[in-house]
Amino acid sequence: MSGWFARLGSAWMVVAAASFAGMSMLAAMASQHIGAIEILFYRTAIGLAVLLVPVALGHEGVATVHWPAHFRRSIAGYLSMAMLFYALTRLPLATAVTLNYTSSLSFAVCCVLLRGERLSQRVKLALLLGFVGIVLILRPTFHAGQWLPGLVGLLSGAGAGLALFHVRELGELGERPGVTVFWLYFLSTVCGLAWVMLQGGFTPLGLSDLSALLGVGLLGLLGQLAMTRAYKEGRKFVVSSLAYLTVVFSALLGVVFGGQLLSASAVLGMLMIIGCGMLAAKGS
Repeated sequence: MSGWFARLGSAWMVVAAASFAGMSMLAAMASQHIGAIEILFYRTAIGLAVLLVPVALGHEGVATVHWPAHFRRSIAGYLSMAMLFYALTRLPLATAVTLNYTSSLSFAVCCVLLRGERLSQRVKLALLLGFVGIVLILRPTFHAGQWLPGLVGLLSGAGAGLALFHVRELGELGERPGVTVFWLYFLSTVCGLAWVMLQGGFTPLGLSDLSALLGVGLLGLLGQLAMTRAYKEGRKFVVSSLAYLTVVFSALLGVVFGGQLLSASAVLGMLMIIGCGMLAAKGS
């Protein structure tokens, strides 16, 4: 079995995509009784509890000297997740996830603004097509009077792109991926706990709420670990392309479990964002 897992390579991103789609669906379900910030706290706290086991047993070292870079990465990642979870409570599942997956475009913008890198013609075309795709997705959202969730969903993609930029920064500093994931979960859990307490504390949970939140935490962690392994063992462009399966899985889950039928313009916009994301990954 271990040999089979070792041969997955880029296919680990399929596992990650399915996990993130399932996490998003359960978060949307939990949002009927629980606020987005509280759901996010459980998402990171449950993952942190799992990650602490090998650390406590001495099997995993998480000491670091790159605190400023970890802080920047964690804050960007936490705010991105918070905005995504807010969007999940007010938008169709596939719409919120697709807006978050504009991260590859915002990552390219971060490279230009923060490092002065030049974009290839392929990436410039991807940015243009991505903008058109975003407009197509948000048109029905704006018409429905949900402009704020649509904007927040789009900003979650910008935050995710900034987080990816800082992940690359940590990689260039020689930080191990496992250490980066651990401190993301630790700092996000601390921020989440403070935010929940400022909002008045935790909501009483029923059995169905606990089940959904446990699924959010475990699937979120599985997706994070599978994604990290995919980028480590797989081919960059293949992995980046397979990541967009999250959008496909989310659309299917939204239809099957939520009856969320999408307009033709929204589907076209999603396809354009998927295509331009793959184009940007290939041209970067």
